[in-house]
Order: sequence, then structure tokens, then C-alpha cells
Amino acid sequence: MRSPVQTRYEDLPQEIPIFPLSGALLLPWGRLPLNIFEPRYLNMTLDALRAGRILGMIQPDYDKTPKGVAGKHAEPPVYATGCAGRIASFEETEDGRLQIVLKGLLRFRVLEEVGAVGGYRRVRVAYDDFKTDLEPQIPIDFDRKGFLERLGPYLEAHAMPVGIEVLKGLSDTTLITSVAMICPFDPREKQALLEAPTLAGRAKILLALLQMGVFEAGAPDAPRQ
Repeated sequence: MRSPVQTRYEDLPQEIPIFPLSGALLLPWGRLPLNIFEPRYLNMTLDALRAGRILGMIQPDYDKTPKGVAGKHAEPPVYATGCAGRIASFEETEDGRLQIVLKGLLRFRVLEEVGAVGGYRRVRVAYDDFKTDLEPQIPIDFDRKGFLERLGPYLEAHAMPVGIEVLKGLSDTTLITSVAMICPFDPREKQALLEAPTLAGRAKILLALLQMGVFEAGAPDAPRQ
């Protein structure tokens, strides 16, 4: 089921549920498919569908986990910055899972964690630093040809089932956003992409990660002109 609702900045909630998922990256203007099956996250998704459809994607920060805190019941700290998304579509499966697509809206800063509801975590957030995430992206100075030359070897080195020809048809914004989200970068690298102040800055980080990923995989580098 798809939602026609558009989210305005002034309507964004100050407290949101969060889905801490290592290695998962949601960016403004991106779309992230998620398969929800754990009971607490089913609760989270159903509650969000009843109230504004807003979820926060955020990564656990395991480097900040206090020593001696371990086990399946321990909740790890999370990074200070995440991305709010609106449930753009959802479908219930025969076995009780929910398959959703989150549309990235804008990033947020975590101010504090508040009481859990239904087993899932909630935080109080501030969006002020990221208001421009909601605005249409303006063209940037982007070496598209050089980017694609780096991207092809990376996709091949990591055996990713993504057609380079399909990616060539995307706009610059969608290309940068999609590649940043789908590539299997380290969680800290994903966080760096999320926290890049501008789209141009994100493209620069992404280009470096693609080049490094090809080198580490031992694949031939992109041809130089």
C-alpha cells in the first residue's frame, strides 16, 4: 500500500522511534526497503503507520559500548546523527512480516533517549541543522564520468548484481544517494557519508571509498585518461 502524504518540516515529530541497524544507511531523497519481522520492530512499524509514518534510521555505535555491557538484552549506544524517513509503502506477508519502503526525509541529531514503547527505542531529536535536506537538490560540480569509471570496477570487485547501465540513467543526486546506500561499506564509512554536510561533500567521500574498495579487493583500478 502506498501513501500520498507529504511531510512538512513543521509537522515533524520531536520524538521518534528508531531502528538501530548496523550498516544500513538512509539518506535524504533515498529509498530504503526493509523486511520487518522482529516483534518489537513490528510494533514500531504498526505504531508509526498509525501516527505520521515517521521512523528514524540510525546506526549502533559499538565503539562506545561500555566495557562489561554485553549480551542480547544490552542496548548499544547509537550515533548522534541519524535520518528520519517516512513509510512510503508497506505490504504484509502471509507469514506476518511487514515489507516497507522508507523514503529519506532529513537528518536529525539525537538529544536524548526517552522511554521505550512496545519494546522499541525512542529518542527526542532536533532537525534544525538539516532543514535544507527537505529542499530540492541543486546541481553540483560533479565529475560524473570519473565517478562511473570508479563505480564499474567496484561493482565488479564486490560481485554486486547492479547494472551499471541502469545507474547511468539516474540523475546526479539519485546516483550519489543510491550508490552510497547500496554499497557494502564499513558502518563508520556509512556514517561518514550520512554526516557529509553537502551532496558535493558526500560525492567526494564516496569517490574515495569506491577507489579504496577496488584496491582492497585486489581488482584492477579504473582506467586513467
